[in-house]
Amino acid sequence: MKFKDYYEILGVPRSATQDDVKRAYRKLARKYHPDVSKDADAEVRFKELGEAYAVLKDPEKRAAYDQMGSQWKTGQDFQPPPGWDAGFEFSGADFGAGPGGDHSDFFEALFGRHAKAGQRAHMHAQGQDHHAKVLVDLVDAYRGARRAISLRMPMLDAQGHVTTQERTLEVSIPKGIRAGQHLRLAGQGAPGLGDGAAGDLYLEIAFKPDAQFRADGRDVYVDLPLAPWEAALGTSVTAPTPEGQVQLTIPPGSAAGRQLRLKGRGIPGTPPGDLYVTLSIALPPADSEAAQEAYRAMGKAFDFNPREQTKG
Repeated sequence: MKFKDYYEILGVPRSATQDDVKRAYRKLARKYHPDVSKDADAEVRFKELGEAYAVLKDPEKRAAYDQMGSQWKTGQDFQPPPGWDAGFEFSGADFGAGPGGDHSDFFEALFGRHAKAGQRAHMHAQGQDHHAKVLVDLVDAYRGARRAISLRMPMLDAQGHVTTQERTLEVSIPKGIRAGQHLRLAGQGAPGLGDGAAGDLYLEIAFKPDAQFRADGRDVYVDLPLAPWEAALGTSVTAPTPEGQVQLTIPPGSAAGRQLRLKGRGIPGTPPGDLYVTLSIALPPADSEAAQEAYRAMGKAFDFNPREQTKG
């Protein structure tokens, strides 16, 4: 997927006001409208302009887009960084709407999720529901926790520039929650009109990147390195889990990539998930004469060719 610089497409600086964005779009849309322009790429340019305007005219989408910074250039290979939109509070507006329609994969990768979430807002007479993605520690899903969550709500200042207003909420993270689930905070969305009730705030849960563990649904995975003799002969080792260390028996003849399943040691639930320990083989460094001699002796002791299956 290629990165799209929406500011470059509209020909405006990142410091442009919302009025600047609107004027630039109207000018270029007239120039490249397929019914007017004779340029061969007019239709493509018109769609690009519509997509860029759909993002930059909306303070919420623009603030989230700006979060990624200006280090990316048009045409560069791009994948949204993990949790790039975490902490942004979005209203119930339909993120999929905007002139031009038929948005690119780049647009959908960034904003498609919010388009789906926003559709429920039209079902409420009270204030709009708000939505935000928040990152929590995996261990919180094991034990439950109460955390202070900071959210940023994009808005316009008096000069027409996009800024953010921050607020902090105390949120209870229930034991057993999974990535992708939503927490509903009643009355924490947009205020209603007159005597209308406030909307709700829906927090989509994601796990912070963890150096050891990764989750898939309720199942959790961890890599465990072994010395060659531990894998070959079997042993008992200490292995990490999100709940603390456990003693793990390694069967003799274990190969790299073998998975050992610890039933019920995943994220709690009914039923709970499992913890999968994936084995790898770590080689001692040959950084001394004694270590090198030990490797040479090993080579002589074994009639072993690891490339035997590749012959022929």
